[in-house]
Amino acid sequence: MNTIQVEVVSAEESIFSGPAKFVALPGEAGELGILPGHVPLITRIKPGAVRIEKADGEEEFVFVAGGILEVQPKVVTVLSDTAIRGKDLDEAKASEARKAAEEALKNAKSEVDLAKAQSELAIMAAQIAALRKFRQKR
Repeated sequence: MNTIQVEVVSAEESIFSGPAKFVALPGEAGELGILPGHVPLITRIKPGAVRIEKADGEEEFVFVAGGILEVQPKVVTVLSDTAIRGKDLDEAKASEARKAAEEALKNAKSEVDLAKAQSELAIMAAQIAALRKFRQKR
């Protein structure tokens, strides 16, 4: 079977490590699909869901809050400050954080506060979308 080794790593821990048939994730310029034998690549990724089709045919979902993707001939590495397994996502907590980010956006007093609030809002919106995508697959 033709597979590629996939490593998804957050600042705290390894989130996923194993062989996969296919990986899909949100690239900076659009959705990326990685198959075994993909051309080497390094790019930034946006907040969203990483979908891994494992060698056994099952799917694994991981939410990443952005990061870096590196594709080598036999290994795909996703590096993100924040990565959460799909099964560990908490919609209530994400919705609360989204509301807090919306409030921070309304109360931003400087360009820095505004940019920070916009970034947090985008991450929380992506996390909620990833959670819903994960639940649809279950």
